[in-house]
Amino acid sequence: MVELIKSIADWSEVWALLIPLAILFFKKKQPVFSKPVVAYIWVALIINTIIDTVWKLKLVLPPPYNTNNYLYNLHSVIRLLLFSSFFIRLNQPFLSRTKRVVPFVFLALVLINFSFYQNFFDYGHLSSRLLSFEAVIMMFYCMQYYLFKITEDEEPGKKQPDFWIVTGIGIYYTVNFFIFLLYNQLTLRLHNFAISLWNIHNFTYTILCIFIAKGLYESNER
Repeated sequence: MVELIKSIADWSEVWALLIPLAILFFKKKQPVFSKPVVAYIWVALIINTIIDTVWKLKLVLPPPYNTNNYLYNLHSVIRLLLFSSFFIRLNQPFLSRTKRVVPFVFLALVLINFSFYQNFFDYGHLSSRLLSFEAVIMMFYCMQYYLFKITEDEEPGKKQPDFWIVTGIGIYYTVNFFIFLLYNQLTLRLHNFAISLWNIHNFTYTILCIFIAKGLYESNER
């Protein structure tokens, strides 16, 4: 039973995505602003399946194919770009120019970081710097969203799909920021603890997928 629970937890980055995909099966038509989120679900399903498969086969696969760290780096870049597109498509005038510039700043910093300081295909470590920077940007987007709602006296309602998606994103990145920031150091000093800590990430990722599913379900499109 313990091994079954552990296996379910290990694969949560894959099966959690099936929750919003199940909603999409019944509600294929979605608002324009949610299209990047829908695209992310499909891309993440592919990447996360490869990530977890490599993890499970790491003792069988020869180096350097037995690590998935660079796939997490790739996932981080794609996720930031697609979620940024989601926030930009909400068409909220508050800090709209800043929101449009941020993805380009992010790409520039990613290019500088992996050109001079880190190796994108580092088979030993995923990039804590990349993941934590992604988290900071996404928390900024979420804060901007709620500030706009407050300044416009627009009360978020349960029938607003964007509210549920943003809330899920906010929970995911707020909880995981320090995990992302310290993960490399923890793997070096407290390897087993770092692996156990990643279960928190997997749990909040499931929460993110549930909130995305709720947002897609509440869509006014039929």
